[in-house]
Parts: sequence; C-alpha cells; structure tokens
Amino acid sequence: MNQFSLDNKQPTSLLPVVILALSAFIFNTTEFIPIALLTDIGTSFGMSADATGVMMTIYAWIVALLSLPMMLMTAKMERKKLLIAIFALFAISHGVSYLANSFGTLLISRTMVAICHALFWSITASLAVRLAPEGMQTRALGLLATGGALATVLGLPIGRLLGQAFGWQTTFAVIGVVGLVIMLTLAVVLPTLPAKNTGNLASLPAIAKNKALLLVYAMIVLTVTAHFTAYSYIEPFILHISNFGNRFIGVALLIFGVAGIVASVLFGRYYEILLNKFILIGFVAMIVSLLTLLIFAQTLTIWTLLIFVWGVAFTALALSLQLRVLKLAPNATDVAMSIFSGIFNVGIGAGAMIGSLSIAAYSLGNIGYVAALITLLAASVFMFVYFGESIKHLSNKSTKF
Repeated sequence: MNQFSLDNKQPTSLLPVVILALSAFIFNTTEFIPIALLTDIGTSFGMSADATGVMMTIYAWIVALLSLPMMLMTAKMERKKLLIAIFALFAISHGVSYLANSFGTLLISRTMVAICHALFWSITASLAVRLAPEGMQTRALGLLATGGALATVLGLPIGRLLGQAFGWQTTFAVIGVVGLVIMLTLAVVLPTLPAKNTGNLASLPAIAKNKALLLVYAMIVLTVTAHFTAYSYIEPFILHISNFGNRFIGVALLIFGVAGIVASVLFGRYYEILLNKFILIGFVAMIVSLLTLLIFAQTLTIWTLLIFVWGVAFTALALSLQLRVLKLAPNATDVAMSIFSGIFNVGIGAGAMIGSLSIAAYSLGNIGYVAALITLLAASVFMFVYFGESIKHLSNKSTKF
C-alpha cells in the first residue's frame, strides 16, 4: 500500500486524480440514477413519477444540510482514511437499497448515501488540485468534471438498461459493488493525505464577509435550481410531451453526458482566456435552450441539439463557478467547497420541488419555461456583479484568477 505523504513528495502522476474522477463518476451515477428509473421505482411502490421524485429532493437537501457540519467534524481526519470510510458506508447503503421492500426503506438507504455524498464532494475538488502534478491543477478539475459527466454517458444509460432488464434494485446493487472496488483501489493508489487548508469554524466569518464569494454562491444555487427544475423530469417529458418513446430516454441521458465532457474540454481550453465572457455565453445558451424545449418538443433533431447545448452550458457554468469558489477562498478550501456542495444540492432539491409544483399547477410541458426564468435570475446576478458600475471593484477582484 502506498504510504508516502504529499507533505514529503511532489505529485508526479495524474493516476490518483483519475481514481478520484472514477469516484466522481460513481457518486454522480447514484445521485441521478433515480431520474433514469423514476417510473420503474414509482410503479414498484404504487406511486406516480412526480411523487417518487421526492427522493431526489430529500437526498439533495440532506447533502445541503450536512455538507458543512460533516466537513467540520472530519476537518482534522487524514483524507485517505476518510475516503475509504466514505466508500465503505457507500457500499453498505446500496446493499440496503437493493433489499428495500418499501419506499421508506429506500429513502433510509438514500439518506445514508447522501451522508457519503456530503463528505465526498466537500473534500474532492481541493484534493484533486492538491494531488495534481505542478501546473496541472486546472486539468485535474477538468478530469474530475469529466468523471462526473461520464455518469450520464455511461452510468445512467447502463443503470437504466440493468433496471429495465433485472429490476431497479439490481442497478443499486451494481453501483454498490463498483463503489467497493473503488474503495479498494483508493486504498492502494492514494498517498497519505494529512488534512491541509481545510478551514474551520473560524473561517466562516471571513467567508460571510466575502461579498464576491457570496454572490458566486447565489449564482450557483439559482443555476442549479433552474437546471434540475427541468432535468429532474426529463424522462416523463420525453415519454408524454415529446412522445419520442422509451428508447430515447437512454439516448437523452447519453447526450447530457457527452455534453458534460465537451463542456469540460471547453472549460479547460477557453475559460482562462474568456473569463466573464465564458460565463455569459453559458447563461445565454442555457436560457435559449430551455425556452425552446416545448416549442421544438416534437422535432427530434432540433430537440436533441437543444438538450446538448443545455448540457454543455450547465456544466460549463458549474465548473466556472466552482473554480471561482476555490480561488476566492484559498485558505479554507474545504469549508468553501462544503458550502458549495451544500448549496448545489439545495439547488437540486429546490429544482426537483419546483418542477413537481409546476407540473401539478400548470403542466409537464411548461418546465422549460420555468427553468429558463430561474436561469435568467442567475444571469441577472452575474450581470449585476461583473458589469454593474456600483460594485465594479468586485468585478475587478473576482476576475484575477
């Protein structure tokens, strides 16, 4: 087992980052697999798809509530041991999901996974940067994002196929087994990782006074809420609005995954050059694609292009805002990222809830309009911060990355 510490040796290989990217893959797969299996899970418990969607909201809000407290509780814990403990609980939790014979039991198992999620995403971005060889920190974040994006390219379509063929419980079982394999790999590949620059309770007042950081957080929660208002219900939209058929659901999930990978490449290549323009382009692309979801719902080619653009735009925005968080809180990266993870999941939960309320009050077809409106709010915050004359000093400070 690899026992060297990063305090004593400069990283020379991206292999540990690649393993973290695989970890991101399996975490994103399990977080979003209910979207691919929403109807099947609901049917097995005699529930509608929108009622079953509450499991997405509960999962997300548990992560939102626990990200910061769990990170603070483990702030001094050696990171390799913490990751191994996270994946041990991850594997056990999916065993419970496999055995669940009621929706309540499934929610309990998902709560356990959400606790793992809260810790994992609080520490992983800063670890990826820390484990990257000199000069490859941006690439490390790109790899992490690619791993997450592959969840929709491979994880969700494969998970749906397994669920359709053998039952949704089998999908959760396989995810648990993969998590166990990743745990063993982490134990072998990772060096010893003493806690470093994690921050603590004393970091919170400084973060609370960092206006630029707080406004970035506001953009994150609005952007994520907008995305998941529509994305959480993409399966029933395809079945009942577009009428493209059951087979296209897997294709749509694949498209979102490919879009995420493309966004990761674009981010690595153009973000440092374009900065604010990169984010502005992302907001415009996301708003336009969401506004036209219903308009072109019956036109397969155009609709496919729209969801691809939507996926690229959202991932590009998420990566850009994540990097800004890391840059704006260099001495308390884990605290800042735990807050990022928390509010990201507030957005997921809020989006799933707003989507459900929108469907109940209006119709399934209108979720794109609602999501576009929320994206416009996020874009308005961005325009105010980075182009508003009254706080121009914040713009100048935040772009010096």
